[in-house]
Amino acid sequence: MPRLYLIVFFIAICFAGSSQNKLKKIISFADEQYEQGDYYYALDYYKQALEQDSNSIELLWKYAETQKAYKNYVEAENYYGKVYAREQTTIYENSLLNLGLMQKQNGNYKQALKTFKLSAKKLEGKRASWFYKKSVREVESTKWVLENKTEDLDSLIHLPLTVNSYNAEFPHDFKDNRLVFSSLKADSLSNKEEVYSKSYRNKIYYSERDSLGKFKDYKVNEDLLNNENNYGNGSFSSDGTKFYYSTCNDNGFSYTCKILVTSYIDGKFQVIDTLGSSINQNGKNSTMPRIAKIDGLDYLFFCSNRRGSVGGLDIWVAQSIDGIQFKEPRNISTINTFENEISPWYDSNENKLFFSSTWHDGFGGQDVHYSDYVDGVFSSPMNALEPINSPANDMYYFKHDDTTYLASNRLGGYYSKNPTCCSDIYMDYPEIEVVTETTEDTIEITEIITKILPITLYFRNDEPDASTMKTSTKQNYFDTYKLYVDRYNYYKTEVAKGLGQDDSRKLVNELVDFFSNQVDKGISDLELFKTMILDELRTGSEVSIFIRGFASPVANTAYNINLTKRRISSLINYFKEVDEGVFKKYLDDASLVKAKLSFAYAPFGEYAADQNTSDDVVIQNESVFSKAAGIERKIEIESMTIKRNKTVFPLESEYLVQNLKESKSGDILSTSFVVKNTSNTKIKLDIKQDNKFLKIKEGDTELLPNKTSTIRVLFDTKNLTGHQSQSFKVSVEGYEGQLTFFVNTELK
Repeated sequence: MPRLYLIVFFIAICFAGSSQNKLKKIISFADEQYEQGDYYYALDYYKQALEQDSNSIELLWKYAETQKAYKNYVEAENYYGKVYAREQTTIYENSLLNLGLMQKQNGNYKQALKTFKLSAKKLEGKRASWFYKKSVREVESTKWVLENKTEDLDSLIHLPLTVNSYNAEFPHDFKDNRLVFSSLKADSLSNKEEVYSKSYRNKIYYSERDSLGKFKDYKVNEDLLNNENNYGNGSFSSDGTKFYYSTCNDNGFSYTCKILVTSYIDGKFQVIDTLGSSINQNGKNSTMPRIAKIDGLDYLFFCSNRRGSVGGLDIWVAQSIDGIQFKEPRNISTINTFENEISPWYDSNENKLFFSSTWHDGFGGQDVHYSDYVDGVFSSPMNALEPINSPANDMYYFKHDDTTYLASNRLGGYYSKNPTCCSDIYMDYPEIEVVTETTEDTIEITEIITKILPITLYFRNDEPDASTMKTSTKQNYFDTYKLYVDRYNYYKTEVAKGLGQDDSRKLVNELVDFFSNQVDKGISDLELFKTMILDELRTGSEVSIFIRGFASPVANTAYNINLTKRRISSLINYFKEVDEGVFKKYLDDASLVKAKLSFAYAPFGEYAADQNTSDDVVIQNESVFSKAAGIERKIEIESMTIKRNKTVFPLESEYLVQNLKESKSGDILSTSFVVKNTSNTKIKLDIKQDNKFLKIKEGDTELLPNKTSTIRVLFDTKNLTGHQSQSFKVSVEGYEGQLTFFVNTELK
């Protein structure tokens, strides 16, 4: 071999050896960053390695795994796809499973279902493996998503940068008008997501709400500041005097956590203590503490991988002895799975335990679920649905008053490179519902609707049917009102005639105010009153309306009495004709319906009129067109008497049957029914608890008119198989009839 070729050959070998050594160092450094949880830098170095060896399936796999850990679901899906295309699960048997998980977290549910089915098929011979079980579980979960997905827009409110940042935030509690949360803030990450501080620590922060409901700039909780450890997951005791939180020592980003408690006095965190060994088991993680009051007693919910856990972090509950010592915890086995169940929060008003899980039916990663608690039993979990959940990770759900808070890394959060890198805090609150109060019911009452009655209705001068002694009319009140409205401008012109500018302006302004705030208001009140009366009649009630009539003192007394009778007649005609005669059957004595509408009235003529009101027909701007005269030309719906029909059953429900999904025998299934009071009186529910398979927890047993109550049901399927239909009955005290509710399922 010529000398030149020998030289080139040896240089190439040396260069190749040098390149291989450099590549190994890059991969080794990337592996180290991955193990430490620094996925941003790991990705950078794996990318450098791929530029030198783009055909390495191992490098493609590591890059995909790191993108998954970095929560970059789009890139992770892309690279898992490349891995599977080359190795067909022969090297990485979970490559299809992971591909499906990323497709699901990207919202590609139909494709994810196909991928999970193929993964389960390929792993058919390894039914004992976790990858097979997870694939089968995701097939069922994704089918559930396709049945429950909506196209509704995300209605959650994304909190501003006074709370959130370009890093990760997790909400925990709300007290003293402050949102308490934990975060890796700017002293740990740059706005390019680069770690530049050696003190890479999670800390507890708070943000105060101002008088307008806006969140002020966040502040770190300096009372608990500890630069040696990560700390977070803080929540207050039920009486607000203690604060529980977790602190974690890290060893190469492998955390070991325990739960601490501190007193909270005058807005300060003071004496810190560690919960006993019954909670903080040696060598195990205990974290995410939540105190809740159940049946008058305090309980601690927390997450741990302690002995007896099903898998990963499980949710445990322990009764409090003194707030520091607790009784032996018990595993909530009906909700815990092979994977992590985290961030528990118990709603003492609804008796529901909320938590997040990746195993139960869900839209993506961690989904918020809840379990009904009835008589010491927690039900199998139910998904909290959208918009609480999304294809991303949704967790740390809790409520304060009527506002819900949670953390999510869904699209729309703050980020600099990866749109789903980091969790932000979101909140939600219900729209304000305006309701009117109704007084308690008796068998026969005179009910004054305080916000409406008396309703005053006004008329033009000498209307209806001017210049007659008739005591009735064919006009109805709405017709006379429209004629009055048409004459508003004429009245304003006439009331000012012959007067100076100041006097005329005063009378015109008074008249304008009268038309708007009294005449127009009267017809508006009448429309509302009509609706309420119709509701009463439809429930079988007998209603009598008492009306008083008045007139201004322009004509003689006998004439005015007949005039007020005509005005009362016009109101009765209104009820006969309004809404295409909907009241007619209730006014007809020969009608077969039991409900009746009748009128009692008293025509006062001018006897009740203000005797200072002018009756001079010559000075008509005072006696006819002025506000002073106008307020005397009226009738009043003063009150009504209601005799209610107790044989009309006052309860309804949109669904009497709940068909639950196919389940395993032994599951504790959960469902609910909503009942509504359709009467115009308060009622009391009576639920028959005579089915041994059903545990029933009613909400409000006393319901005001048009109010609803939720009846929660746990179905214990132990020792049952096949098609099952269980039922219970709800009746109402003092009424005939009942509703029967059915819970159906098929058990394997």
